[in-house]
Amino acid sequence: MALATREFIQSLPKAELHLHIEGSLEPELMFELSKRNNIDIPFKSVEEVRAAYKFHNLQSFLDIYYAGASVLITEQDFYDLTWAYIEKCKEDNVVHTEIFFDPQTHTDRGIDFGVVINGIERALKDAKTKYGITSHIIMCFLRHLSEEAAFETLEQAKPYLDKIKGVGLDSSEVGHPPSKFERVFTASRELGLKCVAHAGEEGPTDYIYEALDLLKVKRIDHGVRCVEDDALVERLKQERMPLTVCPLSNTALCVYDEMKQHPILDLLEKGLCVTVNADDPAYFGGYMMDNFMALVEGLGMTETQAKKLAENSLEASFQ
Repeated sequence: MALATREFIQSLPKAELHLHIEGSLEPELMFELSKRNNIDIPFKSVEEVRAAYKFHNLQSFLDIYYAGASVLITEQDFYDLTWAYIEKCKEDNVVHTEIFFDPQTHTDRGIDFGVVINGIERALKDAKTKYGITSHIIMCFLRHLSEEAAFETLEQAKPYLDKIKGVGLDSSEVGHPPSKFERVFTASRELGLKCVAHAGEEGPTDYIYEALDLLKVKRIDHGVRCVEDDALVERLKQERMPLTVCPLSNTALCVYDEMKQHPILDLLEKGLCVTVNADDPAYFGGYMMDNFMALVEGLGMTETQAKKLAENSLEASFQ
């Protein structure tokens, strides 16, 4: 089997299904927006920011992630953030993207819900017009906050439901099981929203079962710890349940020490619907093509495997 080349992977149309738009905030734009909005950030240079991007777990990343998001104030800021990501999609031949955003990260700072989603959506509309890139928006609840706070966010979202395809669950996984949010996910489904959830990244396999059985998700975000439970792997295969896997994220956050330990290609060979995604690319070392190339370099990914991963992403999308 031929090793996948950059040119071959580039040629494949791909969908990105696990991308936090706030996590695509590159240091250069962070500094530009901090000046534009007169916001102090705890870094003196782009180089100092990048030096801080050495994480030992999910929480050490989240601390910087939330600090970075503080520079996002106006609708134009959210437009500029999203448009910068769209330019990366164009480079990497991502033809469809389903973007996560964290409204509570912004509304808790006094930013209006509409400011956030209108800026993101305007950029996505321009992406369709200029590049033909299609998209959906998925609103995530922060799991370290209460379910009551999630319900408040769902209420704030109601005037904008025509812009929102689904709901997700992100932030600190350990100690915040999916079951904590069962009622708000039920309410979201009743509004016609698709459900996805982060599970089985740092959290145990039980969290994957809860996401499936209690939240009734259509996709599992991450899900790599399913390898610890053969029955779960078989269930995910039989149900053709997509896993939105983020290889560079998993090594950046020390889920795996190095890429050669990553199970994504083993899961692919077992017949699971695994996909490749960038998660928080500004913080974790790269966008879609970078993640695909990391699989070539770390795991010897073949052209056949790369093609199947790209096909899986289109199959698993909510298009």
